[in-house]
Amino acid sequence: MMRIGSFHARLSNANVQWSMRSITPLIACAVLGSTAARGAEPASSDGISRCLPEHALHWRGGTLRLENDLFTGTDRNYTNGVALSVVSRDLQGTLRPECLPQPIAWYTRFIGWADPEFWRDSGAQSASQNIVVRFGQSMYTPEDKTRTDLISDDRPYAGLLYLGLAWNRRVHPQAASYEMLDVRELTLGVIGPWSLAEQSQGLVHRVRGIDRFRGWDNQLRNEPAFQMAMERKFKSYTEGAVRPGWSGDVIGSYALRIGNIETAASTGMELRAGWNIPNDFGSYPIRPGAENRPPSGVSDLRRTEPQSARAPKPGAHAFLNLEAKAVAWDFSLDGNLFRHSHHVSRRPWVAQAAIGISSQWIVAGHGVRLAVMRVWRTREFDQQIGHHAFGSIALSMEF
Repeated sequence: MMRIGSFHARLSNANVQWSMRSITPLIACAVLGSTAARGAEPASSDGISRCLPEHALHWRGGTLRLENDLFTGTDRNYTNGVALSVVSRDLQGTLRPECLPQPIAWYTRFIGWADPEFWRDSGAQSASQNIVVRFGQSMYTPEDKTRTDLISDDRPYAGLLYLGLAWNRRVHPQAASYEMLDVRELTLGVIGPWSLAEQSQGLVHRVRGIDRFRGWDNQLRNEPAFQMAMERKFKSYTEGAVRPGWSGDVIGSYALRIGNIETAASTGMELRAGWNIPNDFGSYPIRPGAENRPPSGVSDLRRTEPQSARAPKPGAHAFLNLEAKAVAWDFSLDGNLFRHSHHVSRRPWVAQAAIGISSQWIVAGHGVRLAVMRVWRTREFDQQIGHHAFGSIALSMEF
């Protein structure tokens, strides 16, 4: 009870329950309802203002991400993560929630109520926005896979299955030399056996001929998962789909995440150098707000002539990502929120570094990108022996 009470000082139980009841239908229908953006419905009762095709939602591309510590020769801690996301085309001009699928319209209005400043410049020429829908799973295990009892001095067995919905807003302040990406991502899911983490890990280990972990009977119990992520990234302003030729840039970021998945504040930066660096906001491991498919910065890439300086072009670059994080709650370390469970002594400060390469091509008229990185993370709990490392692969394609 003391652990629950301390967390409720940051996030009230009533707010969590209200959010789960009111927004679960929004997320559950986000993907299925994407084709229901009825562009012909009137925006007002007098019928004067109607939804136009550019106000409706159309999908632009998708990304598949896989993370695993087997890439680095270990099998413990954060041991596997997979996420599939789809990204909409840019929505230009004044935002029209009534022209969007109903669940996304609800979420849009929720953001307008909770964070009115987010939509302040939505109708400006210098602003554009898009939507990301993401489905994923994460799993965590202790180091000793042979023990069937609860290992009190190592992290719990834990799994998370989730669905996320994010609004990305790209803004170039007038006469400024920089631009910003603001992200608001809502993540809902389930922690515990319903996350199917045990079954997923067992399948992968059987296919690869690896001994399975035997302590999953001690995993965290079923409970709903919730998180709201708010993030801002910023970099120097660039026109077009790429920064042409050989160049480099720096991307800064800061973020706040609140919920029983994780409550934390972070800040970071990414250094990039290479040829035809894409005009986006960097490459990141799986986490809320990390989708690197922001609004394009070009009014319509599909209508841009291939010879144009603004058109997408093949390229490759190396990157170094650094992040520092203050953590107030982490379900994979603190355990269940709504009942007593196994937990360890979480460390309040965590640092992370990632180094990798990213390349993009044009294949049959579609943009394709592959990013590969190795990630190092400092100790997350007092009993942990040394840092943790894992590999990450992301494959993206324009539809």
